[in-house]
Amino acid sequence: MDCKEFERLIPDFISGKLDFQDLKRFTGHIDYCEDCREELTIQFLVTEGVQRLEAGDAFDLQKELRQRLEESKRRVRVHDTFLRAGLFLEVAAAGFLAACFIWILI
Repeated sequence: MDCKEFERLIPDFISGKLDFQDLKRFTGHIDYCEDCREELTIQFLVTEGVQRLEAGDAFDLQKELRQRLEESKRRVRVHDTFLRAGLFLEVAAAGFLAACFIWILI
């Protein structure tokens, strides 16, 4: 994906609507692409800032954006861990079944 594709994902990231695969690609791209990170910051400040001003709430949007990105990265790591654990269990189950089958044949 190029930067234009990632920029189109920004509103969905801000609203929390990205699926796991898009979230994983998005957070990985944001880590190294300064232009997309800047665009995310601008859109986040505008979107969240306007909502907070209308509500009259006090806020630190830079901190909230950092927290949201860190939480997204943590969710990606947890999801990846579960995927790896599932793969390990599948391989272990296949090995166990193969061992049982061989034992029965012997």
